[in-house]
Amino acid sequence: MDLASHTHRIEEELKNLGLPENPEGLYEPLRYFLQIGGKRIRPVLTLMAAELFGQPDKAINQAVAIELFHNFTLIHDDIMDNAPLRRGMITVHEKWNLNTGILSGDVLLIEAYKKLVQNANEHIADILDIFNRTATEVCEGQQMDMDFESRIDVSAAEYIEMIRLKTSVLLGCALEIGALMNGASKENADHLYQFGEHIGIAFQIKDDILDLYADPEKFGKQVGGDVIANKKTILHLTAVANSSKEQLSVLKNLSAESDATQKIEKTRMMYDHLGVKEKCEDLLHDHLGTAMFHLEEVKVEDHLKKSLRELAIYLINRDK
Repeated sequence: MDLASHTHRIEEELKNLGLPENPEGLYEPLRYFLQIGGKRIRPVLTLMAAELFGQPDKAINQAVAIELFHNFTLIHDDIMDNAPLRRGMITVHEKWNLNTGILSGDVLLIEAYKKLVQNANEHIADILDIFNRTATEVCEGQQMDMDFESRIDVSAAEYIEMIRLKTSVLLGCALEIGALMNGASKENADHLYQFGEHIGIAFQIKDDILDLYADPEKFGKQVGGDVIANKKTILHLTAVANSSKEQLSVLKNLSAESDATQKIEKTRMMYDHLGVKEKCEDLLHDHLGTAMFHLEEVKVEDHLKKSLRELAIYLINRDK
């Protein structure tokens, strides 16, 4: 099956999830949030990994569980970030209220566990162990991200560890579980996990680069949003690590610049002078290379890995 077919299958499963009608105040927000959409990359990865070793349908429940868990994290992330919009739509806590956002998110996590164990059979212990470990790591990553907001000494290495936990481990989890559901060896499943983890890190680095260097007509949101918000992205941390004392002073002054256009333009000029984009692209390709190494180590016929290889390249080469 191709990417579009897997994505369509996930959308159909989400539409037919069978959430109860009552209490309406608990379940209607979930129906609303799930129909907002998204790339569905994580559940698609589960099906693609399963397909390497057999029929992807065998992992459909686990793929849906991964997507439900991801959406649970998004609902709660929106609350913590006080975000008014998600994918251009009003967030759950804004459309309803804070308590509804918390409670609906909680029940979505429970629904994820219900799906996770359906038809898991002899794989249930391993799958629960992987999923539980990943869920904890995602929370750890979110806490690190929040801690960074009040710190001035964050390193690039700490940032990479934060995005590994907050974002990348769930991609690895999705692939590992999909593979195990079709009887993959532990070695093959481990390589797929590492593939997903490093693709996730490269994906976030690309996100950080695009935020400042994307074509505004293609990007779909304001270019330079991270700069305006003084976010400690990999670009900012790389700039700090490669700046002289005088350049650090300039960066500090830029963080207080009130004119958004000037702030973005001057920051980009400083980054260009320091070679920040190129250094971050080198780091991105290091992780992409590591990911591809692990994919090549998976012991299946090479043509079966084509879709995963192409998806990885697409995620890294995208322009929005």
